[in-house]
Amino acid sequence: MLEALGLGIDEESVYREMLASPHGGVEELADRVGMPESCIRDALDRLVDMGLIATSRDSVGGLRAVSPEVGLEVMIRRQEEELARRQEELARSKAAVARTVAMYAHLRPNIEIDQAERLVGLDAIQNRLEILTRELSQECMSIIPGAAQSQRSMEASRPLDEAAMARGVHLRAVYQDSARHDGPTLAYAKWTTERGGLVRTSALLPPRMLIFDRRVALVPIDPENSKRGALCTSAPGIVASLVSLFQQTWETSVPLGNDHRSPGEDSISAGDRDLLRLLASGMTDEAAGKRLGVSMRTVRRQMASLMERLNASSRFEAGLKAAHRGWL
Repeated sequence: MLEALGLGIDEESVYREMLASPHGGVEELADRVGMPESCIRDALDRLVDMGLIATSRDSVGGLRAVSPEVGLEVMIRRQEEELARRQEELARSKAAVARTVAMYAHLRPNIEIDQAERLVGLDAIQNRLEILTRELSQECMSIIPGAAQSQRSMEASRPLDEAAMARGVHLRAVYQDSARHDGPTLAYAKWTTERGGLVRTSALLPPRMLIFDRRVALVPIDPENSKRGALCTSAPGIVASLVSLFQQTWETSVPLGNDHRSPGEDSISAGDRDLLRLLASGMTDEAAGKRLGVSMRTVRRQMASLMERLNASSRFEAGLKAAHRGWL
């Protein structure tokens, strides 16, 4: 019962027995409590240190139990003093952490200029993502191009997304259509929807972006070269433009789970239409595949299927016939 005050079972048993029967020495006390004399002496020593046992004035060399009203009040006061001391130490530790952060802030290579900061390296990006996600209060919007997301990326994102959704933050994400064919990426997208997030897919996506509460955005500096790092910006004009781009992408995307690849005899899927447009603009198969998040082999197989449907002997002829049908 008195463990909260720091008393062990032995000390509490000896203290209670001395309160109930104040007379007798160590031998009698050991018999009544059912403990070895050595344990009784150790318990008495600790009780003296705690102020619950004091020297007896009736018998020379004897001990007496201090009344609970006095003894336990002293222990509570000691605990309060210890708590105050620990709170002071905690306050000093917080101040030391703040000083350390301020001391090293100017040494990091990622320097903020005009409400924009260049983040170099995956660790720097992950650190900023953790801070931004922890500060999220309303909404996070993301565009995630490419078919398969890396396992490390999803493992790093999962606890952040889970904590945000648990706080009631609204998550909206747009993946590439090709992500539907990658098991782990599709599983992560479904995991997001099961926890209240909204996920859509689109055949053609702008570069990757994350927008936090419509006030901070994180985008790659060069979508073709991740080593150049990411740009974190809170400039209102840039963020507003990115929000508008996300909204346009969201409105033309398809909710996860909907089958949007069932064209009729004289119609075309959104993915095929986007491929035709990219190739008609002069893009190579490799470049078109990167934009669509599919392999070059998939692009060629998809184009061969379109040429067969159009009964075209060349891509040029296929482009003419596609335009005649209104597919371009």
